[in-house]
Amino acid sequence: MEMPKKVWMLIIGMFVNVIGNSFLWPLNTIYMHDYLGKSLAVAGLVLMANAGAGVVGNLLGGFLFDRIGGFKSIMAGIIISILALGYLVYDHSWYPYIILLTVLGFSGGVIFPSMYAMVGSLWPEGGRKAFNSIYLAQNVGVAIGPALAGLVASIRIDYIFLANLVFYMIFFFIAYFGYRKLEIAPDRHTDVIRETARIRKKAPFYALLILVGGYFITWLVYSQWATTISTHALAIGVTLREYSFIWTINGFLIVAGQPLIKPLIKKLEKQLKEQMIIGTVIFIISFIVVSFAGSFQMFIVSMVILTFGEMIVWPAIPTLASQLAPKGRDGFYQGVVNSAATIGRMVGPLAGGILVELYGMKMMLLLLTSLMAITIITTLLYDKPLKAEQKPEVQ
Repeated sequence: MEMPKKVWMLIIGMFVNVIGNSFLWPLNTIYMHDYLGKSLAVAGLVLMANAGAGVVGNLLGGFLFDRIGGFKSIMAGIIISILALGYLVYDHSWYPYIILLTVLGFSGGVIFPSMYAMVGSLWPEGGRKAFNSIYLAQNVGVAIGPALAGLVASIRIDYIFLANLVFYMIFFFIAYFGYRKLEIAPDRHTDVIRETARIRKKAPFYALLILVGGYFITWLVYSQWATTISTHALAIGVTLREYSFIWTINGFLIVAGQPLIKPLIKKLEKQLKEQMIIGTVIFIISFIVVSFAGSFQMFIVSMVILTFGEMIVWPAIPTLASQLAPKGRDGFYQGVVNSAATIGRMVGPLAGGILVELYGMKMMLLLLTSLMAITIITTLLYDKPLKAEQKPEVQ
């Protein structure tokens, strides 16, 4: 099945957007701690505010997609981001920084659910492939962005704000000229007001909540790689350069590993539940490996295993959300999915830190890994509300 040109426009936009964002997120803590003289605890609170604003932005972005369409909601997020970054280039002292970083969390959150909802609406027959294309664009952007950010920061740290602004300006023109006339499939994006009877059916929404409950847990555990696992790796002798290389492997494998998982995905093309269970089991294996890792090589092995689990699980979630969404509610459902991931990233570092203090690194990882078994249960049970709703009709 050939990918439509209109989907390629979304892929390019997501790629540019993520590269721009990647100039900030790897360097936020360094900038606050080393250049603004703030403690790591204070930096953590600011990043939590950024993530919290992202949750609000995700929900609002999904709502706006359903009400005013993808083009207007994406443009709103881009314009707010450009204004915030424009001021941040001019003044990046402490108080403007924390306020505008929170604003950027919100505006970035507005954009993401609309991008996912648009790809599902524009290419409904693409199924998982449609969402996988956006997922790949994100990860290629994440692989390239931090490397470019390091180059820019080595010249002058505050140039990262200008670089982010430049990429948002490019994204603005891509969205303005590329998304304005994108047609939404009529069976996916119907006026919400005319769909009140369908929306009153609570089963799809209950199914979504069960699904994203497991998604939240997965992200809570996954976020340890950027926080507690990184400090543990450095403490046992892994260098910062080696640890950065582990993430390079992650980005490379997500692209290069697609042909390796293609036979499995093709075999289970219509069985997204089975895909998620297999991916989650691979996730669990990777965290068992990392909990016993004592060398750089073992961290690489764990990351390779984790990446294959990630490639199977992540695209399946928005695909299922799109399938569950009643007409005119695609944006809201994608907003809930993105919010669950953001909350997991927000809560994960705090939960991991507390558990490390109480029980140590190995026990923390084993406890959180066992918690991921709940994700298998939520995957098995998420469609129960749908089956319960259909029973009276069958009888």
